[in-house]
Amino acid sequence: MKRLFRTCLLASAMAAGLGLSGPALAAAPVAGGPGNDDLLNDATSTGDVLTYGMGPQAQRFSPLDKLNPDTVKGLVPVWSFSFGGEKQRGQESQPLIHDGTIYVTGSYSRLYAVDVKTGQKKWQYDHRLPEGIMPCCDVVNRGAALYKDKIYFATLDARLVALNKDTGKVVWSKKIEDYKAGYSATAAPLIVDGKVITGNSGGEFGIIGMVEARDAETGELVWQRPTIEGNMGTLNGKESTMTGVMNASWSGDLYKTGGGATWLGGTYDPETKTLFFGTGNPAPWNSHLRPGDNLYTSSTLAIDPANGDIKWHYQTTPHDGWDFDGVNELVSFDLKKDGQTIKAGAKADRNGFFYVLDRTNGKLLSASPFVTKITWAKEIDVKTGRPVYNDDNRPGTPVGAEKGTSVFAAPAFLGAKNWMPMAYSPATELFYVPANEWGMDIWNEPITYKKGAAYLGAGFTIKPLYDDYIGALRAIDPKTGKIVWEYKNPAPLWGGVLTTGGNLVFTGTPEGYLKAFDAKSGKEVWKFNTGSGVVGSPVTWEQDGEQYVAVVSGWGGAVPLWGGDVAKLVKDINQGGSLWVFKLPKA
Repeated sequence: MKRLFRTCLLASAMAAGLGLSGPALAAAPVAGGPGNDDLLNDATSTGDVLTYGMGPQAQRFSPLDKLNPDTVKGLVPVWSFSFGGEKQRGQESQPLIHDGTIYVTGSYSRLYAVDVKTGQKKWQYDHRLPEGIMPCCDVVNRGAALYKDKIYFATLDARLVALNKDTGKVVWSKKIEDYKAGYSATAAPLIVDGKVITGNSGGEFGIIGMVEARDAETGELVWQRPTIEGNMGTLNGKESTMTGVMNASWSGDLYKTGGGATWLGGTYDPETKTLFFGTGNPAPWNSHLRPGDNLYTSSTLAIDPANGDIKWHYQTTPHDGWDFDGVNELVSFDLKKDGQTIKAGAKADRNGFFYVLDRTNGKLLSASPFVTKITWAKEIDVKTGRPVYNDDNRPGTPVGAEKGTSVFAAPAFLGAKNWMPMAYSPATELFYVPANEWGMDIWNEPITYKKGAAYLGAGFTIKPLYDDYIGALRAIDPKTGKIVWEYKNPAPLWGGVLTTGGNLVFTGTPEGYLKAFDAKSGKEVWKFNTGSGVVGSPVTWEQDGEQYVAVVSGWGGAVPLWGGDVAKLVKDINQGGSLWVFKLPKA
């Protein structure tokens, strides 16, 4: 365990040694950009990509249909842009496209602006990273947010930075939390009503998870909502309300180091005016040290964007003892079933179950397995919303200085679905979920909290379940929970998914391919090898009457750092850092 964690922190040392300074503070803004209405309409606008998730609800669906299973064979690369230097590792970003420019983040907290037509760099910002940053799971960054004349992104030293979108000059830079205590930030921010909404990372260090909103113009904090009950929220510089009830599901002072980081970022539903944020693992991993449900870890929180109050919550893994988290995105959609249309939300959880909730109140509608092996629970009781545990599959209690009984649990802690976002097609009414089939030997160990140190109290080794595949792209019907089709991949799937009105599904593989599938049948209809593992999220847009697709290529992320036996299987995959752009030329 200690060796694995030191391996993970190698990224921190590299980042400290290679930090570069960014541009100086900016002068007056140069030009305008997308406003609130533009962001809210991003899912239906086809000439740009303005938000992470291709719309605030993050369905990752484009109505464009020039590319389809018949024409996709004509999709060709236009250009490739290298992120340069030796700063490679995992590239998990999703590009944004606006007014002739592609904006894309890179590893080590970098941000690039690139000309859409030529691939020529317009500007580059390299955030100066201090020594001692402690990212858990590689030095990734998942994307940025556009609003008016600024572009925003979070950094590995737990800051939120606003740049002028035309020049790359820093407008403001605000500290989210203390990186020396284990805080970091990797998620793409979300813009709602002129506020920049973001969260934090660092659950493996005993931090306190939170969601915060800042004024997009000034960077000043509007509200902050901790995700661990017993901690006070703030609103306009003053204490607001306590999260939950003190000591209701955390004993003693454990709520002060409870974890629950919101490291994946959130989605927004304009219809109910609600933010949805998933929360991470409780700290420490050793569940015997923290009896109770440990709210609000491993949950989805519905949050009022005006003041940060929690409207409702749904906890997928109460008293999480396997590091399953609950951080996976909740995607809003209209569930058409039995002659009714329900305002629903779907979530493919790391614990192996695909959940459908009523997004107006958090009521569970259904929960179905989307992987083949789940050992920790027999099922999810739809009436209570709670799992029916297999009690003998929880790692044993340590005795004195000795570790507890080891168990084999599935899924592995890297999840049936980790960070990589799924997609939903209103055309097929199916979700497309990047899943992984693996398990783990896991055991608990004695642990005490120390600021800035790993706070796990567990050891583990991840193992594949099958000889012929680990990754599986699965089309799931939310009405029934059944898998309609699947594509099996030898290596783990670790990239996001895009679906289109042209009946296509795009995703990448660690073997280097960007692939396209028929959205109805699952037949592979196109592929292109980018030269490094694809663990980013593809997007599509239209320009000059032609349909484009873009994706970031660059192998890394948590698998080679934490993957145990699986990491050995993928050790020869080359790293890289580049942005690929493709198009379907006019006939």
